[in-house]
Amino acid sequence: MNSIERNTTIMVVDDSPEDFETIKRAFRAAGLMNPIRHCEGGDCALDYLHGQGEFSDRLAAPLPGIILLDLNMPGTDGREVLQEIKAHQTLRRIPVIVLTTSGDERDVIACYESGANSYVKKPVDINGFFEAVARLRDFWFEIAVLPKGDIE
Repeated sequence: MNSIERNTTIMVVDDSPEDFETIKRAFRAAGLMNPIRHCEGGDCALDYLHGQGEFSDRLAAPLPGIILLDLNMPGTDGREVLQEIKAHQTLRRIPVIVLTTSGDERDVIACYESGANSYVKKPVDINGFFEAVARLRDFWFEIAVLPKGDIE
């Protein structure tokens, strides 16, 4: 089985420093020690994914094996990032988990129609957040079979 390996980068695209810190803590509590790349907005995420600007060195900025994506961010929002990822020949294979406060059915439908691999509403309390990340770990890091090798 080819699940996400320990050295595979996880990208978190979220404009909230507090949410990012909670996600990092939840990853550690769930035993995920993978490198984490944080992008505070859609423009940063797209530059990283396309290897542009400060992210042009793929050894220092490897493509992630999975992306956790917030929807509601200033500037280029998560919806636009998702559409760009899933329209790109190489990037479309990276699993994208929408992790957002929005429970709006229109957002859920639009994200799945744009190619999201899953949609998770952010829990409001810390225990719920830790439980949600543990379940994401169980599925994406232990059960799911993903494409082998370098996706570039």
